[in-house]
Amino acid sequence: MEITPEIKDRLEQLSNKYAAIGQDLVSYLDGLIYANPITYWDYIEVEALLSLQKPKTDFPDEKIFIVYHQITELYFSLILHELEQVCHNGKIISGLGQDLGWNDTLDCDFFIDRLKRINMYFETLTQSFEVMRFGMEKDQFTKFRMSLLSSSGFQTAAYRRIEIACTDLKHLVMEKQRENLKDADIHEQLDNIYWRRGAIVEETGEKALTLRDFEKKYLQEFHEFADKYQPVNLWVKYKTLSDQDQKNEMLIAELRALDINVNVNWPLVHFRTAVHYLSKGTGDEKGTGGTNWQKYLPPRFQRRIFYPELWSQQEKDDWGKKWVEEVLADSIKTGSAFKK
Repeated sequence: MEITPEIKDRLEQLSNKYAAIGQDLVSYLDGLIYANPITYWDYIEVEALLSLQKPKTDFPDEKIFIVYHQITELYFSLILHELEQVCHNGKIISGLGQDLGWNDTLDCDFFIDRLKRINMYFETLTQSFEVMRFGMEKDQFTKFRMSLLSSSGFQTAAYRRIEIACTDLKHLVMEKQRENLKDADIHEQLDNIYWRRGAIVEETGEKALTLRDFEKKYLQEFHEFADKYQPVNLWVKYKTLSDQDQKNEMLIAELRALDINVNVNWPLVHFRTAVHYLSKGTGDEKGTGGTNWQKYLPPRFQRRIFYPELWSQQEKDDWGKKWVEEVLADSIKTGSAFKK
């Protein structure tokens, strides 16, 4: 076989690559000689992936419930992957220690591109949530969910990390305390984050087991994550851009879309699904794990807004209202979930 200039060039690049980390290229070439071709099923780990569904009951539709939540976690992983790149200016470190894309400052086009990906992932999840709404028999769901206590989708740590990486924590504080804590330390703000009131026993004011377990496993990790990502969250990165870039209409549109996707569309598709399966019009139906979904999910209760500076006062006052009017009109008749 002729050693063409192209092959010689690649060999030189490989030699330099491995020499930079003190490795011998010839040994790695020997590894290529002996290695078997990779197959799709091994690369994707299909058998391992399909072994992760472990229903707790014999109801067939429980598998649908498990698979969709696992899909959701995988999409959250992709979203965090994109957030990490934006927060670190496109920096990716390869397994060989090579810097694959570091910039001292964030490139506006790179920012827009990653936001588009994040919004695409959230929109895919939102649009596919009909699988949860209509993909299970109501009778099966209301029975097998009782075997899941006290676990709940409320306990997704990835979603909490996404929130922390997207905005200043002061915007995630419970609305009643938001003004008083707007200048507080980020750890005090995190201790008063909105979701810590999402699994409270209404009669006693005590934390449900769902929340206690969640905090025990993840709360300290969230504080550490906040230390790492609050100084470089998406809003901070946006404010580091030039005045001209901050006025970029595409960038603003993607940030606004992210705000809606995370803080309106995602909680409300959950709300609509909860109405479908749980609402009886009595106002006291509890979600899996004891979460009070009727007060926790609707955006109007907490008005979580990542980027308030990008919205008019009227838009903030009407936060989530349009979605409810246009998409949930057929559910209003179910009763107290929509009462003022």
